[in-house]
Amino acid sequence: MVFLSVVAAIGGILFGYDTAVISGTTDIVAGQFGLDELAKGWYVGCALIGSILGVLVAGLLSDFLGRKKTMLIAALLFSISAIGCAVCSDMTQLVAFRMIGGFGIGVVSIVSPAYISEVAVPEKRGMLVSLYQLAITLGFLLAYLVNYLVLKNADTSLSEADAVVRSAEPLRLRMFGSEYWRGMLGYETIPDLLFLAVVFFIPESPRWLIVKGDYGRASKVYARIYPHEEDVAAQLELTRASVAGEVKSEWKVLLEPGIRLAVLLGSAIAILGQFMGVNAVLYYGPEIFKDAGFRDPLFSTVLVGAVNMLTTVIALLVIDRLGRKQLVYRGVGGMIVCLLCIALYFLPSTNLPTGFMLTFFLLYVFCTAISISAVIFVLLSEMYPNRVRGLAMSVAGFALWVGTYLIGQLTPWMLMHLTPAGTFFLFAFMCLPYLWIMWKKIPETTGRTLEEIERFWTRK
Repeated sequence: MVFLSVVAAIGGILFGYDTAVISGTTDIVAGQFGLDELAKGWYVGCALIGSILGVLVAGLLSDFLGRKKTMLIAALLFSISAIGCAVCSDMTQLVAFRMIGGFGIGVVSIVSPAYISEVAVPEKRGMLVSLYQLAITLGFLLAYLVNYLVLKNADTSLSEADAVVRSAEPLRLRMFGSEYWRGMLGYETIPDLLFLAVVFFIPESPRWLIVKGDYGRASKVYARIYPHEEDVAAQLELTRASVAGEVKSEWKVLLEPGIRLAVLLGSAIAILGQFMGVNAVLYYGPEIFKDAGFRDPLFSTVLVGAVNMLTTVIALLVIDRLGRKQLVYRGVGGMIVCLLCIALYFLPSTNLPTGFMLTFFLLYVFCTAISISAVIFVLLSEMYPNRVRGLAMSVAGFALWVGTYLIGQLTPWMLMHLTPAGTFFLFAFMCLPYLWIMWKKIPETTGRTLEEIERFWTRK
């Protein structure tokens, strides 16, 4: 069970790397191609358009082809994107390959958590699905380290405006020299090949096999997860009863009253979570630190990545003890305090040291990583019935990526027109509706079977 979860979670490393690597490339790409603020937002946001398209088809793909084959497709898309970005010849090609990688992110963000939740026993499911979030933070840290090291070792002696000289250089020299963004984006090929190799060693999801009527193969997989024969038989029967004879997902099932409510609430917390500043930090961390007066913005983002990953380890250990909602209450409360303090730092009337800003920035990352970042994929993978899990997660994932795209596109504009202080005040305010929905509308799922959670919604 742990092995299957770890393999599926490696998709999260690719998710994290592809998401965070962009932060180290925005300035040089904007300089090389003459991008204004909105064009820079498009360069960051184009991959998110791919992610939106990816989540729209991920449910259909995973419900039709199975979780395993869909993960293999995502791995191939990441490879095409990484290699294409490294060798592309112009901005149009760069955007196209970034969108292909974004499509892979959208697919893997749905199918990997769904797979883990379907092979995990209830008492360990929160921790194991959190492995996916831990892998994402590892991908973040890996991207920040690669960005930092590539820049430190790059020969950037050529002028950014000297396109003629640059184009005459061999591609290998440009990748780690005057156009070092190519090397940053291209290094994603390494974790992708690892993911592509290990996915071949995992079986198909037992719940998906039952939906398709393949009880023999499902029983064999359950036999590797549950220690006793009677547990295997009980789980097989429980899952078979929950799918109620359905052999395919249908969109109309999402309109059933209880399921519709679950989908709407899942979409609400998915999109609101993006307007609490998380991805603005990931995409524009170096720019924010530069505006704050830091001498080495990329090194500061490495600290952000390290805190993010270490905190996720803590969340992984406590999520099944404290529960999903308790983590959210404590973490989001801390996020509000930290965002207000960061906004205070940027006010012209204050003269606070950079250490003040860095402290609360890292505390904000801590609060985010131990709450909404750790919980969101766990909740989305738990909330929906077996027969429509892929489609329902696609709808919620679509909402998540729409919010992420808007933040990626609008953050440069907000930093310029709302000022950094106004931007962080806005992020703090957006935490309030998220807290209310979690408090009033979302059930505690810790320790419950997926079938019990399904009954909670269908009773409504």
